[in-house]
Amino acid sequence: MTETRTDATPVTVADALALPELQAGAPELVAGRAGLDRSIRWAHVVAGAGAIALLEGGELILTTGAGWPTDHDALDGLARSVVAADPAAAILELGAHFDAAPAELASACERHAIPLIVLRREVRFVQITQRVHQRVLAAQTEALAARADVHTMLTELGLNRSPVDYVVERLAETLDAPVVLEDSAGRVVAWAGGELLPQAALAPWAATRPDALPAGADSVAVEAQGKRWGRLSALPGPPHAAGRRTVLELGAFALALGKLADPDGEQWLRLSSKRLFDALLNGRYRSDTELATQLAAAGLPIDGRVLLGATLRGTEDFGGHSSLERAVLETALRRAVAPEGRVILVPDPTDDAAPSAGSRASAGEHDRTPLLALLSFPADDPRISAVAESGSAPPLAVRLARELDMLIPSPTPPGWRAHLGLGASGRGVRSLITSLERVRAAGRLRPTAAAGRVTVQQAERQALAYLVRGLSATPEVQEFASEALGPVIAHDSGSGPGHSGDLLLVLRAYLAHPTNRSLAAQRARLSRSVFYQRLALIEELLGVDLADGTTIAALTVALLARSD
Repeated sequence: MTETRTDATPVTVADALALPELQAGAPELVAGRAGLDRSIRWAHVVAGAGAIALLEGGELILTTGAGWPTDHDALDGLARSVVAADPAAAILELGAHFDAAPAELASACERHAIPLIVLRREVRFVQITQRVHQRVLAAQTEALAARADVHTMLTELGLNRSPVDYVVERLAETLDAPVVLEDSAGRVVAWAGGELLPQAALAPWAATRPDALPAGADSVAVEAQGKRWGRLSALPGPPHAAGRRTVLELGAFALALGKLADPDGEQWLRLSSKRLFDALLNGRYRSDTELATQLAAAGLPIDGRVLLGATLRGTEDFGGHSSLERAVLETALRRAVAPEGRVILVPDPTDDAAPSAGSRASAGEHDRTPLLALLSFPADDPRISAVAESGSAPPLAVRLARELDMLIPSPTPPGWRAHLGLGASGRGVRSLITSLERVRAAGRLRPTAAAGRVTVQQAERQALAYLVRGLSATPEVQEFASEALGPVIAHDSGSGPGHSGDLLLVLRAYLAHPTNRSLAAQRARLSRSVFYQRLALIEELLGVDLADGTTIAALTVALLARSD
């Protein structure tokens, strides 16, 4: 963090001009009107031309012109010395040595926007300096107190281990202006902006050049120990007693300390993703434009891109901690999408990963909480430009399988697989929302293809499954599924002679291959004779003919509505 300083001293040249002690001298501004808002660091009485070189800049100069030269060349040199000293303003009392401001000095002050003020009546310089010093010291005292308050607030937030987004909210509240935290890649991690809409506050980050902040904005780096993690910016707003930049620097320091304490180094990434998915899935946005701005600012471009939602989960035993499995899946997908594509990932916040009876648990499989993904690709990207031929894996899945091969630990059991669910691709925020909602509602379906350790399901190839899963939460569909499958489910849950508990599994295998009962028997891992017996029992329980097309369609819909 850079050296902390006060950058909002409220005493300006205009403030000094309003003092009664200066007004008593009938002041007249003869040059440098554009510099009336210059800050005054101190007030200093200057006698003679040689004392000008001792100034440090920012002073309010008070002089009678005593000891000044009167010829043109010498006055021109004096004027150059004055502007080189960069004072806040120069006040010349007329009468004793000059009856008007030297033209050379007035011209130089006008060019450099340094106010030059003449006094036509005699005043006491000591009273003016005293009043100016009182105002400057009071402002500095106020700034120190305000800075101490901000420091105390941020220290308490650190002791409370407050999340990053809450720290940013408090900074925005303190500055009464939008505050944006971005990572080293320019992606928005967190922001808070009061009444300002996201499309206005985040517009610089949603654009192709996030460095182009509006005039009046302040920005500081978030860094520590020689490592830069990002940038903290405040958009235009009112001044703060401690100085807007000082508040930002203290905030950046607190955020950097939190970053050092983050052992995984992924807190910012997960926070940004979580906020975006919360907005998208729970409708926490006012318009599609607002959501598109937030997504683009977080690193997921929308305009002119092909967008889709996806899920990714591990199946079977990974042979290691779930956090390692998730890290491998996330890293592999990011690498599979890079460099042209973009992805935002988050664990599904509402998935309990609990298998239901008769589904994956009965097959001895294990699913963890799936990852939800938002994907953005260039329009001509071959990984999503077309659906692969039947039976072959899409290019994205092939790329993902290759990345997994390089990342998974060698002891990983051979049965472990990564299951990739791909929603329908489209353009615009609305199609992205629909794609994610449908692939999420579909859950884990039977794969349509495989590549290495990756199994794939695709909305384009499983339109009925995606449609039914999207409607499965409605009471009417659940009632239909219960009525259609109730006798089979009840039989599976029973015990005793004739109760094998596998009728639902047999039915699922048959409906997957209704025209090839031999293949269906193989999928169910039963002999043909036993498989046929099970089918006959299902027909008896349900009172249906499994060769009937309408029955096959109805039972398929019922199974899809019931399965995870």
